[in-house]
Amino acid sequence: MPAQWQDIVDSAITLRRQLHTYPELGWQEQRTAETIRDYLNKHAIRWRPCASTGTVATLNPGGTGKHIALRGDIDALPIREQTDKDWRSTVDGCMHACGHDGHTATLMATAHWLKQREDELPGPVTLLFQPAEEGGHGAREMIADGALEGVNEIFGWHNWPAIPYGKMVCPDGIVMCGNGTFTIKVIGKGGHASQPELCRDPVLGACAINIALQQAVSRRLPPQQAAVLSVTSIEAPSAATVIPSEAILGGSIRVPNETTRDTLNTLIREISQHTAASYGLECEVDIQPRYQATINHPQQAQRFRQQWQTLYGADSVDTQLPTPIMASEDFSYYLREVPGAFALIGADDGQGHDAPCHNPHYDFNDRLIPMVCRAYAGLVGIHTPAFDTSAESA
Repeated sequence: MPAQWQDIVDSAITLRRQLHTYPELGWQEQRTAETIRDYLNKHAIRWRPCASTGTVATLNPGGTGKHIALRGDIDALPIREQTDKDWRSTVDGCMHACGHDGHTATLMATAHWLKQREDELPGPVTLLFQPAEEGGHGAREMIADGALEGVNEIFGWHNWPAIPYGKMVCPDGIVMCGNGTFTIKVIGKGGHASQPELCRDPVLGACAINIALQQAVSRRLPPQQAAVLSVTSIEAPSAATVIPSEAILGGSIRVPNETTRDTLNTLIREISQHTAASYGLECEVDIQPRYQATINHPQQAQRFRQQWQTLYGADSVDTQLPTPIMASEDFSYYLREVPGAFALIGADDGQGHDAPCHNPHYDFNDRLIPMVCRAYAGLVGIHTPAFDTSAESA
Protein backbone atom coordinates (compact mmCIF):
# COMPACT_ATOMS: atom_id res chain seq x y z
CA MET A 1 0.00 0.00 0.00
CA PRO A 2 1.49 3.39 -0.98
CA ALA A 3 2.54 5.59 1.89
CA GLN A 4 0.50 8.70 2.53
CA TRP A 5 2.05 12.14 2.07
CA GLN A 6 2.12 13.01 5.77
CA ASP A 7 3.69 9.66 6.62
CA ILE A 8 6.51 10.40 4.18
CA VAL A 9 7.03 13.86 5.64
CA ASP A 10 7.02 12.58 9.22
CA SER A 11 9.50 9.86 8.29
CA ALA A 12 11.78 12.43 6.63
CA ILE A 13 11.76 14.61 9.74
CA THR A 14 12.69 11.61 11.88
CA LEU A 15 15.49 10.74 9.45
CA ARG A 16 16.73 14.32 9.43
CA ARG A 17 17.07 14.30 13.20
CA GLN A 18 18.86 10.95 13.11
CA LEU A 19 21.33 12.36 10.60
CA HIS A 20 21.80 15.39 12.80
CA THR A 21 22.60 13.23 15.79
CA TYR A 22 25.44 11.49 13.95
CA PRO A 23 27.09 14.10 11.69
CA GLU A 24 30.11 13.32 9.56
CA LEU A 25 32.65 15.61 7.90
CA GLY A 26 33.27 15.73 4.16
CA TRP A 27 34.59 12.52 2.62
CA GLN A 28 33.91 10.73 5.93
CA GLU A 29 30.14 10.30 5.49
CA GLN A 30 30.13 6.50 5.71
CA ARG A 31 27.26 6.15 8.16
CA THR A 32 25.27 8.85 6.36
CA ALA A 33 25.74 7.10 3.02
CA GLU A 34 24.66 3.80 4.57
CA THR A 35 21.49 5.43 5.94
CA ILE A 36 20.66 6.89 2.53
CA ARG A 37 21.30 3.65 0.67
CA ASP A 38 19.30 1.58 3.16
CA TYR A 39 16.39 3.97 2.67
CA LEU A 40 16.63 3.70 -1.10
CA ASN A 41 16.79 -0.10 -0.89
CA LYS A 42 13.76 -0.15 1.38
CA HIS A 43 11.75 1.67 -1.27
CA ALA A 44 13.19 -0.26 -4.23
CA ILE A 45 14.89 2.79 -5.70
CA ARG A 46 17.85 2.15 -8.01
CA TRP A 47 21.14 3.63 -6.88
CA ARG A 48 24.87 3.39 -7.27
CA PRO A 49 27.78 4.75 -5.23
CA CYS A 50 29.40 7.84 -6.69
CA ALA A 51 32.55 9.68 -5.61
CA SER A 52 33.09 7.39 -2.62
CA THR A 53 30.44 8.41 -0.06
CA GLY A 54 28.11 9.93 -2.64
CA THR A 55 25.05 8.19 -4.03
CA VAL A 56 23.24 8.58 -7.35
CA ALA A 57 19.66 7.32 -7.39
CA THR A 58 17.59 6.99 -10.56
CA LEU A 59 13.87 6.91 -11.24
CA ASN A 60 12.16 6.14 -14.54
CA PRO A 61 15.48 5.63 -16.36
CA GLY A 62 13.75 4.68 -19.60
CA GLY A 63 11.63 7.83 -19.75
CA THR A 64 11.72 9.81 -22.98
CA GLY A 65 11.08 13.24 -21.47
CA LYS A 66 13.55 15.75 -20.09
CA HIS A 67 16.09 14.22 -17.71
CA ILE A 68 16.12 16.27 -14.49
CA ALA A 69 18.55 16.01 -11.58
CA LEU A 70 17.85 17.09 -8.00
CA ARG A 71 20.64 17.51 -5.46
CA GLY A 72 21.07 17.28 -1.69
CA ASP A 73 24.40 17.64 0.15
CA ILE A 74 25.24 15.33 3.06
CA ASP A 75 28.34 16.55 4.96
CA ALA A 76 28.63 18.34 8.31
CA LEU A 77 31.03 20.92 9.77
CA PRO A 78 33.80 20.89 12.42
CA ILE A 79 31.69 22.90 14.89
CA ARG A 80 30.79 22.00 18.47
CA GLU A 81 27.02 22.21 18.81
CA GLN A 82 25.57 24.44 21.52
CA THR A 83 21.85 23.72 21.27
CA ASP A 84 19.68 21.81 23.72
CA LYS A 85 17.69 19.92 21.09
CA ASP A 86 16.83 16.29 21.71
CA TRP A 87 18.51 15.50 18.39
CA ARG A 88 21.72 17.50 19.04
CA SER A 89 24.99 16.09 17.78
CA THR A 90 26.55 13.23 19.70
CA VAL A 91 29.89 13.71 17.91
CA ASP A 92 32.09 16.16 19.77
CA GLY A 93 33.31 18.95 17.54
CA CYS A 94 31.11 17.98 14.57
CA MET A 95 27.70 19.39 13.75
CA HIS A 96 25.21 19.77 10.92
CA ALA A 97 25.44 23.55 11.26
CA CYS A 98 24.43 24.30 7.67
CA GLY A 99 21.32 22.17 7.26
CA HIS A 100 22.73 19.52 4.96
CA ASP A 101 20.89 16.96 7.07
CA GLY A 102 17.67 18.76 6.11
CA HIS A 103 18.61 18.93 2.44
CA THR A 104 19.34 15.20 2.49
CA ALA A 105 16.09 14.31 4.25
CA THR A 106 14.14 16.43 1.77
CA LEU A 107 15.67 14.56 -1.14
CA MET A 108 14.95 11.23 0.55
CA ALA A 109 11.28 12.21 0.98
CA THR A 110 11.19 13.33 -2.65
CA ALA A 111 12.64 9.99 -3.73
CA HIS A 112 9.96 8.08 -1.81
CA TRP A 113 7.08 10.19 -3.14
CA LEU A 114 8.32 10.00 -6.73
CA LYS A 115 8.94 6.26 -6.54
CA GLN A 116 5.27 5.68 -5.77
CA ARG A 117 4.43 7.60 -8.96
CA GLU A 118 7.31 6.48 -11.12
CA ASP A 119 5.08 5.48 -14.02
CA GLU A 120 3.71 9.05 -14.10
CA LEU A 121 7.13 10.66 -14.54
CA PRO A 122 7.53 12.19 -18.02
CA GLY A 123 11.30 11.69 -18.04
CA PRO A 124 14.17 10.24 -16.02
CA VAL A 125 14.98 11.72 -12.62
CA THR A 126 18.40 11.58 -11.02
CA LEU A 127 18.79 12.19 -7.29
CA LEU A 128 22.27 13.30 -6.21
CA PHE A 129 23.24 12.72 -2.58
CA GLN A 130 26.51 14.63 -2.67
CA PRO A 131 29.37 14.49 -0.16
CA ALA A 132 31.92 17.15 0.76
CA GLU A 133 30.19 20.37 -0.19
CA GLU A 134 31.94 22.24 2.62
CA GLY A 135 35.17 22.97 0.80
CA GLY A 136 35.75 19.42 -0.41
CA HIS A 137 34.71 19.94 -4.04
CA GLY A 138 32.22 17.10 -3.77
CA ALA A 139 30.21 18.27 -6.78
CA ARG A 140 33.34 18.25 -8.96
CA GLU A 141 34.06 14.66 -7.96
CA MET A 142 30.45 13.57 -8.50
CA ILE A 143 30.59 15.00 -12.02
CA ALA A 144 33.91 13.25 -12.67
CA ASP A 145 32.24 9.97 -11.61
CA GLY A 146 29.43 10.41 -14.13
CA ALA A 147 26.68 11.86 -11.92
CA LEU A 148 25.39 14.15 -14.68
CA GLU A 149 25.41 11.54 -17.44
CA GLY A 150 22.38 12.16 -19.63
CA VAL A 151 21.06 14.97 -17.40
CA ASN A 152 19.37 17.90 -19.16
CA GLU A 153 18.67 20.15 -16.16
CA ILE A 154 19.55 20.33 -12.48
CA PHE A 155 17.97 22.02 -9.46
CA GLY A 156 19.14 22.54 -5.89
CA TRP A 157 18.40 24.62 -2.83
CA HIS A 158 19.77 25.83 0.48
CA ASN A 159 17.89 26.79 3.61
CA TRP A 160 18.69 30.37 4.68
CA PRO A 161 17.92 31.61 8.21
CA ALA A 162 18.37 35.28 7.25
CA ILE A 163 15.29 35.12 4.99
CA PRO A 164 11.70 34.91 6.30
CA TYR A 165 10.25 31.41 6.35
CA GLY A 166 9.04 30.17 3.01
CA LYS A 167 10.40 33.03 0.92
CA MET A 168 12.40 32.02 -2.12
CA VAL A 169 15.37 33.87 -3.59
CA CYS A 170 16.20 32.51 -7.05
CA PRO A 171 17.44 35.22 -9.42
CA ASP A 172 18.40 34.93 -13.03
CA GLY A 173 22.19 34.95 -13.06
CA ILE A 174 24.42 35.00 -10.02
CA VAL A 175 22.87 33.90 -6.71
CA MET A 176 25.97 33.11 -4.59
CA CYS A 177 29.56 34.26 -4.87
CA GLY A 178 32.71 32.35 -5.56
CA ASN A 179 35.27 32.02 -2.80
CA GLY A 180 38.87 31.32 -1.94
CA THR A 181 41.06 31.01 1.13
CA PHE A 182 44.49 32.33 1.98
CA THR A 183 47.23 31.74 4.54
CA ILE A 184 49.88 34.35 5.28
CA LYS A 185 52.97 33.32 7.21
CA VAL A 186 54.78 36.30 8.74
CA ILE A 187 58.38 35.40 9.58
CA GLY A 188 60.36 37.46 12.07
CA LYS A 189 62.96 37.02 14.77
CA GLY A 190 61.86 35.89 18.20
CA GLY A 191 63.28 36.83 21.52
CA HIS A 192 62.69 38.24 24.98
CA ALA A 193 59.71 40.55 25.36
CA SER A 194 61.93 43.00 27.28
CA GLN A 195 64.20 43.45 24.27
CA PRO A 196 61.98 44.19 21.28
CA GLU A 197 64.78 46.08 19.56
CA LEU A 198 66.67 42.80 19.16
CA CYS A 199 63.64 41.09 17.66
CA ARG A 200 61.51 41.46 14.56
CA ASP A 201 58.00 41.09 15.91
CA PRO A 202 55.74 39.02 13.62
CA VAL A 203 52.70 39.64 15.81
CA LEU A 204 52.93 43.36 15.23
CA GLY A 205 53.47 42.77 11.54
CA ALA A 206 50.51 40.38 11.34
CA CYS A 207 48.25 42.97 12.98
CA ALA A 208 49.43 45.59 10.50
CA ILE A 209 48.79 43.25 7.58
CA ASN A 210 45.29 42.55 8.90
CA ILE A 211 44.49 46.26 9.02
CA ALA A 212 46.07 46.94 5.64
CA LEU A 213 44.11 44.15 3.97
CA GLN A 214 40.84 45.79 5.02
CA GLN A 215 41.56 48.53 2.49
CA ALA A 216 41.74 46.14 -0.45
CA VAL A 217 37.97 46.11 -0.99
CA SER A 218 37.11 49.60 0.28
CA ARG A 219 39.88 51.43 -1.59
CA ARG A 220 41.07 49.23 -4.43
CA LEU A 221 37.81 47.90 -5.88
CA PRO A 222 34.90 49.92 -7.33
CA PRO A 223 32.17 50.53 -4.71
CA GLN A 224 29.65 48.95 -7.09
CA GLN A 225 31.59 45.67 -7.03
CA ALA A 226 30.41 43.01 -4.59
CA ALA A 227 33.39 41.46 -2.79
CA VAL A 228 34.46 40.45 0.70
CA LEU A 229 37.92 39.92 2.19
CA SER A 230 37.92 38.60 5.74
CA VAL A 231 40.90 37.78 7.95
CA THR A 232 39.43 35.09 10.17
CA SER A 233 42.36 33.98 12.32
CA ILE A 234 45.74 35.06 13.66
CA GLU A 235 47.92 32.43 15.30
CA ALA A 236 51.18 33.23 17.09
CA PRO A 237 51.43 30.86 20.05
CA SER A 238 54.01 31.97 22.58
CA ALA A 239 54.56 32.75 26.27
CA ALA A 240 53.75 36.05 27.93
CA THR A 241 57.41 37.06 27.97
CA VAL A 242 58.39 35.70 24.55
CA ILE A 243 58.13 37.38 21.17
CA PRO A 244 57.56 34.47 18.73
CA SER A 245 59.39 33.91 15.49
CA GLU A 246 56.35 33.70 13.27
CA ALA A 247 52.66 34.46 13.04
CA ILE A 248 50.08 33.00 10.66
CA LEU A 249 46.97 34.73 9.36
CA GLY A 250 44.13 32.92 7.66
CA GLY A 251 41.09 34.17 5.84
CA SER A 252 38.79 34.01 2.87
CA ILE A 253 37.52 36.05 -0.03
CA ARG A 254 34.11 36.14 -1.70
CA VAL A 255 33.97 37.25 -5.32
CA PRO A 256 31.34 37.43 -8.07
CA ASN A 257 33.68 36.60 -10.94
CA GLU A 258 37.19 35.51 -11.84
CA THR A 259 38.39 39.02 -12.69
CA THR A 260 37.64 40.19 -9.16
CA ARG A 261 39.23 37.02 -7.76
CA ASP A 262 42.45 37.70 -9.67
CA THR A 263 42.51 41.32 -8.53
CA LEU A 264 42.00 40.45 -4.86
CA ASN A 265 44.54 37.65 -4.92
CA THR A 266 47.14 40.00 -6.37
CA LEU A 267 46.33 42.61 -3.74
CA ILE A 268 46.61 40.07 -0.91
CA ARG A 269 50.12 39.19 -2.00
CA GLU A 270 51.25 42.76 -2.62
CA ILE A 271 49.79 44.27 0.54
CA SER A 272 51.01 41.43 2.77
CA GLN A 273 54.56 41.38 1.43
CA HIS A 274 55.02 45.14 1.33
CA THR A 275 53.57 45.61 4.82
CA ALA A 276 55.76 42.84 6.20
CA ALA A 277 58.84 44.37 4.61
CA SER A 278 58.09 47.71 6.23
CA TYR A 279 58.40 45.98 9.63
CA GLY A 280 61.59 44.17 8.73
CA LEU A 281 59.76 40.88 8.27
CA GLU A 282 59.47 38.25 5.57
CA CYS A 283 56.15 36.99 4.32
CA GLU A 284 54.90 33.86 2.55
CA VAL A 285 51.42 33.92 1.00
CA ASP A 286 49.52 30.79 0.00
CA ILE A 287 46.23 31.30 -1.86
CA GLN A 288 43.78 28.46 -2.50
CA PRO A 289 40.90 28.97 -4.94
CA ARG A 290 37.77 27.13 -3.93
CA TYR A 291 34.45 27.59 -5.72
CA GLN A 292 33.34 29.80 -8.58
CA ALA A 293 30.16 31.84 -8.39
CA THR A 294 26.84 29.97 -8.50
CA ILE A 295 25.15 31.38 -11.60
CA ASN A 296 21.57 30.40 -12.43
CA HIS A 297 20.39 29.85 -15.96
CA PRO A 298 17.47 32.25 -16.56
CA GLN A 299 15.00 29.76 -18.05
CA GLN A 300 15.45 27.23 -15.23
CA ALA A 301 15.44 29.95 -12.55
CA GLN A 302 12.14 31.22 -13.91
CA ARG A 303 10.69 27.69 -13.81
CA PHE A 304 11.79 27.23 -10.21
CA ARG A 305 10.26 30.58 -9.20
CA GLN A 306 7.01 29.84 -11.04
CA GLN A 307 6.75 26.43 -9.41
CA TRP A 308 7.24 27.99 -5.98
CA GLN A 309 4.67 30.70 -6.63
CA THR A 310 2.17 28.16 -7.95
CA LEU A 311 2.47 26.28 -4.67
CA TYR A 312 2.81 29.15 -2.20
CA GLY A 313 1.52 32.33 -3.79
CA ALA A 314 2.79 35.20 -5.88
CA ASP A 315 4.46 36.92 -2.93
CA SER A 316 6.43 33.82 -1.91
CA VAL A 317 9.36 34.87 -4.12
CA ASP A 318 11.54 37.66 -2.75
CA THR A 319 12.81 39.86 -5.58
CA GLN A 320 14.09 42.66 -3.33
CA LEU A 321 16.86 40.87 -1.45
CA PRO A 322 20.22 42.04 -2.82
CA THR A 323 22.12 39.31 -4.61
CA PRO A 324 24.58 37.77 -4.86
CA ILE A 325 24.62 36.30 -1.38
CA MET A 326 28.28 36.46 -0.36
CA ALA A 327 28.39 32.82 0.75
CA SER A 328 29.53 30.16 -1.71
CA GLU A 329 28.34 26.79 -2.99
CA ASP A 330 29.91 24.00 -4.99
CA PHE A 331 26.59 23.65 -6.83
CA SER A 332 28.39 26.05 -9.15
CA TYR A 333 30.17 23.03 -10.68
CA TYR A 334 26.86 21.55 -11.85
CA LEU A 335 25.65 24.82 -13.33
CA ARG A 336 28.81 25.05 -15.43
CA GLU A 337 27.95 21.68 -16.98
CA VAL A 338 24.17 21.73 -17.52
CA PRO A 339 21.38 24.33 -17.31
CA GLY A 340 19.78 24.64 -13.91
CA ALA A 341 18.96 26.83 -10.94
CA PHE A 342 19.76 27.09 -7.26
CA ALA A 343 17.39 28.67 -4.74
CA LEU A 344 17.68 30.02 -1.22
CA ILE A 345 14.61 29.27 0.91
CA GLY A 346 13.93 31.28 4.05
CA ALA A 347 13.95 29.44 7.37
CA ASP A 348 13.21 32.17 9.94
CA ASP A 349 9.68 31.53 11.22
CA GLY A 350 10.10 33.34 14.54
CA GLN A 351 10.39 30.01 16.36
CA GLY A 352 14.15 29.81 16.92
CA HIS A 353 15.32 29.21 13.38
CA ASP A 354 17.16 32.50 12.95
CA ALA A 355 20.67 31.43 14.03
CA PRO A 356 22.85 31.70 10.92
CA CYS A 357 24.41 28.80 9.12
CA HIS A 358 27.81 27.75 10.53
CA ASN A 359 26.73 28.91 13.99
CA PRO A 360 26.84 26.48 16.97
CA HIS A 361 23.24 27.47 17.84
CA TYR A 362 21.92 26.77 14.35
CA ASP A 363 18.83 24.55 14.04
CA PHE A 364 17.35 23.41 10.73
CA ASN A 365 13.68 24.26 10.23
CA ASP A 366 11.92 20.95 9.57
CA ARG A 367 8.91 22.80 8.19
CA LEU A 368 10.90 23.35 5.01
CA ILE A 369 11.03 19.65 4.18
CA PRO A 370 7.48 19.29 2.78
CA MET A 371 7.67 22.70 1.10
CA VAL A 372 10.76 21.89 -0.93
CA CYS A 373 9.71 18.29 -1.52
CA ARG A 374 6.53 19.56 -3.19
CA ALA A 375 8.53 21.97 -5.35
CA TYR A 376 11.00 19.28 -6.37
CA ALA A 377 8.16 16.95 -7.29
CA GLY A 378 6.48 19.68 -9.29
CA LEU A 379 9.65 20.42 -11.24
CA VAL A 380 9.70 16.83 -12.50
CA GLY A 381 5.97 16.78 -13.23
CA ILE A 382 4.40 15.13 -10.18
CA HIS A 383 1.61 16.59 -8.04
CA THR A 384 1.75 16.63 -4.22
CA PRO A 385 -1.07 17.32 -1.75
CA ALA A 386 -1.63 20.86 -0.57
CA PHE A 387 -1.04 21.76 3.07
CA ASP A 388 -1.22 24.84 5.24
CA THR A 389 2.34 26.16 5.50
CA SER A 390 1.39 28.43 8.37
CA ALA A 391 0.26 25.47 10.43
CA GLU A 392 2.76 22.86 9.33
CA SER A 393 4.89 21.78 12.27
CA ALA A 394 7.36 19.08 13.05
